[in-house]
Amino acid sequence: MAPSLFFVFCTWIVLLVKIHTSLAKPLCHPDESSALMEFKQSFKTNRTSFWCVYSKVESWSLDGREDCCSWDGVKCDEATGHVTGLDLSNSCLFGTLSSNTSLFRLLHLESLNLACNDFNSSSISYGFSNLSRLQYLNLSYLEFSGKVPSDISRLSRLVSLDLDNMGDVEMPNIDNFVQNLTMLREFHLSWINILSPFPHVLTNFSSLKSLKLTYCQLQGQFPVSIFQLPNLEVLEISENYDLSGFIPDLHWGNPLKSLSLSGVNFSGEIPISIGNLVFLNKLSIGYCNFSGSLPTSMGNLSRLAYLDLSSNKFHGQIPTFFANLTQLSSLNLYSNNFSSGIGHWFVNLAKLTHLNLADCQLSGPITSSFENLTRLVSLELNYNNLQGEIPNSLWELKDLETLDLYGNNLSGIVDLHKLKKLQTLDLSFNNISFVSNAEINATLPQLSILILHSCNLHEFPKFLGYQSKLWVISLSYNKIGGSIPMWMLNGSRESLSYVDLSHNFLTGLGNNQIHFPLPNLVYLDISSNRLKAKLPSPPRSIAHYNVSNNFLFGKIQSICSWRSLVALDLSNNNLNGTIPSCVGNFDSLSFLNLGKNKLEGIIPSAYPKGCVLKMIDLAENRLQGSVPRSLANCTMLEYLNLAHNQILDGFPSWLSKLTKLKSIILKSNKFHGPIEAYRSQFNFTNMHIMDLSYNSFSGKLPSKLLQSFHAMKEIVSQDRLEYMNTDEDLSSPSIRFQRIVEYRMTLMHKGIERKYLKVPFALMQIDFSNNKFEGHIPNLIGDLKSLMLLNLSNNILTGSIPPSLANLTLLESLDLSRNKLSGEIPQKLAQLTFLSSFNVSDNQLLGPIPRGNQFNTFAIDSFAMNEGLCGSPLPRKCTTFGDNLPLPPSPQEELREGFLLNSDWKFVLIGAGIGFLIGVVLGNFIIDEKSKWFLHCSKKMAKR
Repeated sequence: MAPSLFFVFCTWIVLLVKIHTSLAKPLCHPDESSALMEFKQSFKTNRTSFWCVYSKVESWSLDGREDCCSWDGVKCDEATGHVTGLDLSNSCLFGTLSSNTSLFRLLHLESLNLACNDFNSSSISYGFSNLSRLQYLNLSYLEFSGKVPSDISRLSRLVSLDLDNMGDVEMPNIDNFVQNLTMLREFHLSWINILSPFPHVLTNFSSLKSLKLTYCQLQGQFPVSIFQLPNLEVLEISENYDLSGFIPDLHWGNPLKSLSLSGVNFSGEIPISIGNLVFLNKLSIGYCNFSGSLPTSMGNLSRLAYLDLSSNKFHGQIPTFFANLTQLSSLNLYSNNFSSGIGHWFVNLAKLTHLNLADCQLSGPITSSFENLTRLVSLELNYNNLQGEIPNSLWELKDLETLDLYGNNLSGIVDLHKLKKLQTLDLSFNNISFVSNAEINATLPQLSILILHSCNLHEFPKFLGYQSKLWVISLSYNKIGGSIPMWMLNGSRESLSYVDLSHNFLTGLGNNQIHFPLPNLVYLDISSNRLKAKLPSPPRSIAHYNVSNNFLFGKIQSICSWRSLVALDLSNNNLNGTIPSCVGNFDSLSFLNLGKNKLEGIIPSAYPKGCVLKMIDLAENRLQGSVPRSLANCTMLEYLNLAHNQILDGFPSWLSKLTKLKSIILKSNKFHGPIEAYRSQFNFTNMHIMDLSYNSFSGKLPSKLLQSFHAMKEIVSQDRLEYMNTDEDLSSPSIRFQRIVEYRMTLMHKGIERKYLKVPFALMQIDFSNNKFEGHIPNLIGDLKSLMLLNLSNNILTGSIPPSLANLTLLESLDLSRNKLSGEIPQKLAQLTFLSSFNVSDNQLLGPIPRGNQFNTFAIDSFAMNEGLCGSPLPRKCTTFGDNLPLPPSPQEELREGFLLNSDWKFVLIGAGIGFLIGVVLGNFIIDEKSKWFLHCSKKMAKR
């Protein structure tokens, strides 16, 4: 056969084979293509979804394309034509997956991936058990709600199950759920609310390669045998704060590549055997309780790319073996107890992109070795004790996007010209300056975040005029004076969301403006300056506005247009007029501080249901009227301060409905009348501080009120110092920002008025002083075991001091002065070892003053104007009478005792018996003044 004919023949043979193959390949089954189309039509397309990439189902059509096997995301069996795989991840789907969804008619499905769509917080459908052939199921990031349906656990062929972050979803019984899924190789349940002990049944799943249970609220002890699963490559159980455990010292025969334990209560030391995990490329054990020094065997982990040891208790030198980890791209040692300088151990880490050595107790200079880290994107050295000049090598890191040197003692000139990619710069608490004005030009990096707290700046840095993308600028605690220049703000006019210029010497806005030309501003703090003008007006977008501690004057009506307010602090100015009625109508206002002004009139009375106020401080104004009852609608209220006004009202007992209230300060007003009316009920469960001093309250001390202070009955743990605070959420379209707001207040502390810029959470105080309370002090005060300061002075209290006060073992200050108390000071009060201030002066007390512990330190003023008291520190000594009842000696006896002690003769009188003087012995003993022991023994004999 001729070559040309042979070629034609072969071509025909190939063509016939292709035609035969095409004809032999089965098309998609009509019932399955119909089910897919029905599924498509049950959902909408939402392209604004965060997870949306593109809509795969949009191309699906039965018009001339009935073979669904060719549709985007659909996979069919080549032999049978049945749909075996469906991948609709990131497909912009929006809607509800109902239990009768057509999806459950695809009975031959082996793989189903619906991840990263929006199922509108609907319940998770039952019916997955119909898909009995499923081997791969991915329902992650779907915005479901409710419980994980138990019928998924019947899919015994599952090899991979991914339910990560499905929304507000819980799994009540994980042990029952997984017991049939013994073939699992991948099991991901992160962000599912499990709320149970770790499922020990998983220790038998020898096929497991990847186990992810991050933030599942797991409890109890983590089983060590999980670490011994022979095929385990990925173990991620981070953010389970109530789960405890340790890393065992094993031979580590498995091929573990990723180990994440961050935020889990693991403790102990890192075992030497961890160096055997030679395949490990990620080790994340931050925010645990590990301690000790790092084993040198970690230098064997040569494949490590990600290492996070942050917020533990590791100590010693930063190990030099880190130099062996040449594949590292991210190293985080934040907040440990290392004691060394920075050193040169990282010179070999040429792949490093993220380095965090913040709060590691590092000292000394910053070495020039950073010049080798040419790929570095983020460098954090904040919260250390580094000193000396900032090396020029830092300005050579051309890929640097984040540089944080906050809180060191560095100095030098900052040159930003070479850092073209820099976005975040924090040089706070260092002594720095910037290159001269002549060298500043438009080639500077376009920063997003600039933080220069306490940098000893005397003027606004000139390079701000060349910034056009600033999002956050903070120049607080400097020495910048004059007006705020408009050139500083105009460049980033559209982008600026956060501005903090507090604690400077600023006097106003440039060109005498009162409006900030920043349309998207959310956070503005210009407090503690020297602003002497009318109240500056921020844009309507403002959420946090603080201009406290200035010299501002005028009225505050303009605030009514700021509809997004979360926090408003105008305190300590000269503002006058009335408080606008709109303050109760803000949907989001949580913190309101108008204290220390000259405001007058009544407190606005309209606080609707749903009011979210957490803090109200109107102290030190000229407000009158009563406390508005509509405040009872502010169910989130924690702090109420109305001190130093002219409010005329009875006790607002209805505040008891606000069960989150921790502090009520009504000091120095015109409150009056009894507190406990007939059948009064109180529920101040969380009360820490109640100050009713300097009013005209009358009647008996309110026992029912005191009895409702349940928080004061429990001893507050003081292992670590915490302060009264709450979260301030400033989330908006332009900024997502949360900060902790700490409450401030002025309280009487040990007889002196004290300003608390931070109020310790453990501080429990009751101040009812300077009122007209009468009657006895109730014994039940002794139940308030965590009470630290108690002031009942300057009332009309009678009766004795209750011995139950000795139960207040944390009491630091007790003031019962200027009352009509009688009887003895209970000797048990000497047991109060924290008591450093004590005053019972100006009462009708008698008997001996307790001795021992703190009572040996109190001055005479603490007991003055009590005619019947005796003993140190008073000059009156105590004698005995009758049944050993100590009484103060008469003036004649005091003179006689002084005569006996200072003469050369000593007369000794010994009496015994009941009602008779048995004998008088006149001794002619010559003694000196130092022989008081004999007189002491004689007195003891007289008592017998």
